[in-house]
Amino acid sequence: MKHLFLIAALVLAVAACNLSSKLKSNSNSNSRSSSSESTTGGGEQVEQPNPTAAQTAALANGETVKWDQQGITWTLPPGWKKQEVRNESFSYSGNGAFLIVAVSILPQMENLTDASIKAMYEGAKTNQKIGKYDEVRWLALDGQRGVQFRESKPEMADDIRRLQWQAYRKYAGQTQLVNLILSTNGAAFPKHEDELYAILYSTKLVH
Repeated sequence: MKHLFLIAALVLAVAACNLSSKLKSNSNSNSRSSSSESTTGGGEQVEQPNPTAAQTAALANGETVKWDQQGITWTLPPGWKKQEVRNESFSYSGNGAFLIVAVSILPQMENLTDASIKAMYEGAKTNQKIGKYDEVRWLALDGQRGVQFRESKPEMADDIRRLQWQAYRKYAGQTQLVNLILSTNGAAFPKHEDELYAILYSTKLVH
């Protein structure tokens, strides 16, 4: 698991760098609940967390955990345990579900974050059209706008299914890409869905 996480973080950083170069050269779910309160520059709605009763209940008697190095906190269901906490990576798990977060420092993106996040959104919408994702939207967590997308049900029940959110932020004088992934296998995803969205919505971060 640790090796898979590190590989995923590396792929993400490389993809972000490639996107930066490209930009420089070119100068719907029943279980989740949210409300639209603002729009992007392109007129798309940016949704705000508004947990359902089931999502709120999923975190009852839960524990608030803080990633001190990055100033980010979450509320996790009872029984979740720390796997690894480092300067640029954070992971917890519980009952076969996982919270994995990576921060990539991208100084070359300082003046390109708006264009880059819009490109991420458009790329995710394209993947939705071909069936890779079944949910794509702008979602603001603790006031930080990002792109949230959910993978479609996988072909094999044991394959991983992910709920993901990505956003750029300024932290400690640095431009960062925050990549948050909540996952479990495809067969177990419906059982964990409320708690995964609840964890996502509980995100508090300095920006």
